[in-house]
Amino acid sequence: MATVATTDLDPAVPEELVSIILDPTAYADDRIYDAYAWLRQNNPVARVSHPDFDPFWILTRYDDVRKVGLDNATFHSGDMSYNLNEKRSVEHAKAINGGDPNLIRSLVAMDIPEHNVYRKLTQTWFMGANLKKREDEIRELARNAVDAFVAKGERVDFVADLATDYPLRVIMNILGVPEGDWPLMLRLTQQNFGTKDPDLSGEPEALKAEQYADFMHNMVMNFTNFFKELSEERRREPREDLTSLIANAKIDGQQIPFDAEMGYYITIVTGGHDTTSSSASVAMWELARRPELLAKVKADPALIANLVDEGVRFATPVKHFMRSAAVDTVVGGREIAKGDWLMLCYGSANRDETVFPNPNSFEVDRPLNKHLGFGYGPHVCLGQHLAKMEMKILFEELLPRIKSVSLDGVPARSVDWFVNGPKTVPVKIVFE
Repeated sequence: MATVATTDLDPAVPEELVSIILDPTAYADDRIYDAYAWLRQNNPVARVSHPDFDPFWILTRYDDVRKVGLDNATFHSGDMSYNLNEKRSVEHAKAINGGDPNLIRSLVAMDIPEHNVYRKLTQTWFMGANLKKREDEIRELARNAVDAFVAKGERVDFVADLATDYPLRVIMNILGVPEGDWPLMLRLTQQNFGTKDPDLSGEPEALKAEQYADFMHNMVMNFTNFFKELSEERRREPREDLTSLIANAKIDGQQIPFDAEMGYYITIVTGGHDTTSSSASVAMWELARRPELLAKVKADPALIANLVDEGVRFATPVKHFMRSAAVDTVVGGREIAKGDWLMLCYGSANRDETVFPNPNSFEVDRPLNKHLGFGYGPHVCLGQHLAKMEMKILFEELLPRIKSVSLDGVPARSVDWFVNGPKTVPVKIVFE
């Protein structure tokens, strides 16, 4: 394997490996996991240089990813792009967004103390006590979704026929979005996380660097146009939904800024849908591939909670987030300079052999599953408890009705290095 030094001081990194990291298709066909494994063993904090990208450090070990995620004072989320993008795309985003590389002003792009202030506006809503009040509502949605799924017959696509629609219904219900607008929300969500996949973006081919920024800007504008109207309606006539809470939220007695309000809605819609859909689909993929797992969970339904966590770990839908160093510091023994860009590879951390025995095996009874599938630290996913609840309820309603399940074709993952997961899981199911 040919090698190239990323800097004079760094250990040699295989040239092919750098190409894999920067190839969105590698995240669809599992080649990225071999690259992660090489880095964990040989260069876990590696500096990557490529003419199309600003240099960045790629962190692949669990402990390093966790450490950086925990320390928002040292490692900022909003100073630079919070996901990997080409230099031309970042510069174009700045040009059309007043100098900010992040087109959405969301919790993801905020750092402490601002992040904490905005997070507290809805944090209580997403905690266990409040979610418990909505359990019956979510269970009814799950039961209806499973009924419709069973009615489709034995040969189905788990993604298209269940995993895409169910979490969308949950998030739309809690936001109070009218049912007639759900298809629009689904289309915009898929565009948000599928810009490099023509099947999801709606574009005939993968977007070029400048096209990416324009495409994302248009997507944000479409979300904004929709939620601006809905939010104004909720200020006039508040309801018992999350949109009303956000629309009427105040900081120091003042309504929150418009861009932050819109960023809140976009983050909840997109993040609340994709993690759940991808993790549930990966879990079903593995149940269909290994019949003994289904038998084990059916024999002990208490394992459904483990099934959900393992689905999140194994899928890790958010493959990375970027951070930038606010000061000179050290990570994994490497000197990181102020302003350096770092890639936190959750997909690698969740396959770290030192933390997860047999990390490439899907195990429904894995003990102490300390995965980072929802991130870690101040920026940990706000909706993680909701996502786990709705997946758990879905499988509680679905698995007792399944006698057997097997793959009925070749599953496929979306093409993207930021957020990706199954876009088709064809299965044959014999129902009880």
